[in-house]
Amino acid sequence: MLRLEGKVAVITGAGTGIGRATAKLFAAEGAKVIVAELNAEAGEQTAQLIVQSGGEAIAIRTDVTDPDSIQATIDRAVRHYGGLHVLHNNAGGSTARDSDVTTAPLEEFWRVIKLDLFGTFLGCRFGIPAIVKSGGGAVINMSSNLALMGIPGRDCYTAAKGAVASVTRSMAVEFAPLVRVNAIAPSVTMTDRVFGLLAGNAALDKMKQSHLMGSIEPEDIANMALFLASDESRRVTGQIYPVDSGVTIS
Repeated sequence: MLRLEGKVAVITGAGTGIGRATAKLFAAEGAKVIVAELNAEAGEQTAQLIVQSGGEAIAIRTDVTDPDSIQATIDRAVRHYGGLHVLHNNAGGSTARDSDVTTAPLEEFWRVIKLDLFGTFLGCRFGIPAIVKSGGGAVINMSSNLALMGIPGRDCYTAAKGAVASVTRSMAVEFAPLVRVNAIAPSVTMTDRVFGLLAGNAALDKMKQSHLMGSIEPEDIANMALFLASDESRRVTGQIYPVDSGVTIS
């Protein structure tokens, strides 16, 4: 039996990178996937890749920072597929403008707080009630290894991802036993966006060089998301899982 047979999954930021890899893997394991993506063209491309491979998916243009937008996506997912069992709050990301607390532009701080933290908050706000009504399931948030260790020059992103880790734990307590809430904490993952950041950030490049098990690919994060979405993790909640090639222990 496929690991996500009969489940409906909303994945935000699924037009590229980790989100696309996760959407494709979930569909291959039997899930009906909603590709929730701000870039409508990229979202449609992901959905078409899934359909062409024999899976089920629809793309919905979604702005995770807009309450009306994310609520509309959740509502449409429920109407279209009859329920919701998995929410992967994947949308987010930092930029090369991030820096230390004394020099980082304030607009960069609020940008990342709004996207990474508020976007996750809104996804849970509207997604968790739908999961409860569907009989239960899983929320998978995206934190970062930066929430678990210190690294210079990333204070905006660290603040947002640290908060995601904390709220993951509180929601896990609040919504047990029907909803499992966990988070993944990747290190530098080889997406197109990260390739661009590496060129201008010595600290990130140094972190990549310290990976004990080699470079992290989007599929590595998708595999962890699959475990957390599946019934294999039915007794797992409130945990932050580093997928970091050993960075946080070295």
